[in-house]
Amino acid sequence: MPELPEVETIRGDLSKKILSKKITCVEIKKPRLIKSSIEKFKKIISDNKFKKIDRRGKLIIIHLLKDGFLLIHLKMTGQLIYKKNKTIIGGGHDLPILRQGGQGELELQGKYTHIIFTFSDNSNLFFNDLRQFGYMKIVDKKELKKVLAEFGVEPLSKYFTLKKFKEILQNKKTTIKQFLMNQKFIAGIGNIYADESCFLARIKPTRKAASLSENETKNLYNSIKKVLKLAIKKRGTTFNNYRDADGNTGNFVKFLKVYGRKGEFCKRCKKAKITKIKLGGRGTHYCSECQK
Repeated sequence: MPELPEVETIRGDLSKKILSKKITCVEIKKPRLIKSSIEKFKKIISDNKFKKIDRRGKLIIIHLLKDGFLLIHLKMTGQLIYKKNKTIIGGGHDLPILRQGGQGELELQGKYTHIIFTFSDNSNLFFNDLRQFGYMKIVDKKELKKVLAEFGVEPLSKYFTLKKFKEILQNKKTTIKQFLMNQKFIAGIGNIYADESCFLARIKPTRKAASLSENETKNLYNSIKKVLKLAIKKRGTTFNNYRDADGNTGNFVKFLKVYGRKGEFCKRCKKAKITKIKLGGRGTHYCSECQK
């Protein structure tokens, strides 16, 4: 699932390409992915413009020039791909449909392409989703406020202080990983960055959240911020073959310490192999030697 760094990368890239462009057409191939009236959705989007793009946790919030806000959630396998002539930028889940073709061309759309925006300069924005858990929805200011109230603190905002972290961590009986992934507590952290943050802090993800010492809490707090900042700098953990809006490449995959490294030796202690277990239905990675 695209997490905070991936969604922030998308937000930044698209902000350089699609703002203030007139939308001449929207094609909806999977109506159920639109969580509002299709007729209303098309009416509002047609001839409208994207004014500003924000992010809250893993949710993309596009301010429309008129009539509200467009919410986009990529969920497990969603993608947003922008194309104008030979310029292509993409973000989200790394699906096999986005691959180099025989002639060096990128295959941008296929049976997993469900919504297509066309702009007045003939550029396109494709919404692809393999498992079809993602969605789009148009809301007004009142509805947006209600949606945003469901999210916890942004981990890279000024409101995410050590004091605040201690407050929301206090008396939590769940495991530390499940706590980190709960969007009502902290917005934007998912499977990858929960594992990586726990590793950096030397804390086993199966520990009860309330069991952390003062020093462990501080280490985890600092680790969360450090991991997320580096991941954003490296453009997240997907799309290693893509360039951003300025033609730059980068990927966080080579910086992963535990996630996706089951059976490989720990890069830090070099003694134990990375263990993978199921925790709350999600694959969880850790080093039994480094993380206590």
